[in-house]
Amino acid sequence: MAHHNGPRKKTRYKFKKELRQRGLPPVTSVIQQFEVGDKVHIVVNTSVQKGMPHRRFHGLTGTVIGKRGRAWMLSIHDGNAEKTVIARPQHLKAQK
Repeated sequence: MAHHNGPRKKTRYKFKKELRQRGLPPVTSVIQQFEVGDKVHIVVNTSVQKGMPHRRFHGLTGTVIGKRGRAWMLSIHDGNAEKTVIARPQHLKAQK
C-alpha cells in the first residue's frame, strides 16, 4: 500500500467543525480588513480551500506584515525560526 503525505493528512479532528458551524462562512469574514502590526489567530476554515495555510499553523497567532492580492501576509514564530504565512481572511480572526 502506498504511503500518502498530502497537505491535509492527520487533520480529521483538527479541521472538524461544530455541527451548527458547517457550511460556507458569512460574507463578513471575507471582507475583513487588518492593519500592519495587528495580531491575528489562524483558524483554518475547511469550507474554503483557497488561501488555506498549512495545518502546522492552525491555532497559532501571527502579526500582519502586509497584503498580497486578497490574502494577508503574516509573520509566525515556529520554534526558533520566523516564517511568513500567506492566508486569506476567511482563515483569520482578529485578536481581541
